[in-house]
Amino acid sequence: MLEFRKNVQSILRHFRKRERFVLSHRGQTAARLEPIASVGPANPANDPFVTIGRRALPSPKGKTKHSEIDRILYGGC
Repeated sequence: MLEFRKNVQSILRHFRKRERFVLSHRGQTAARLEPIASVGPANPANDPFVTIGRRALPSPKGKTKHSEIDRILYGGC
């Protein structure tokens, strides 16, 4: 993390070369940073966060769990 904070501009240049980084904190893996797949501007009509209001339904069970929100937004199990 310290190295990342000191060298942000240099690391961003590596993203342009499609390189990935793994950040660690106190010796433990904390995050993976990688370039986004599309370089062009995002289409808001396809953004899962922008369009969630059209797909959201009230839950008869009360609050929706984070895992269920992820399933709704990103698909999968």
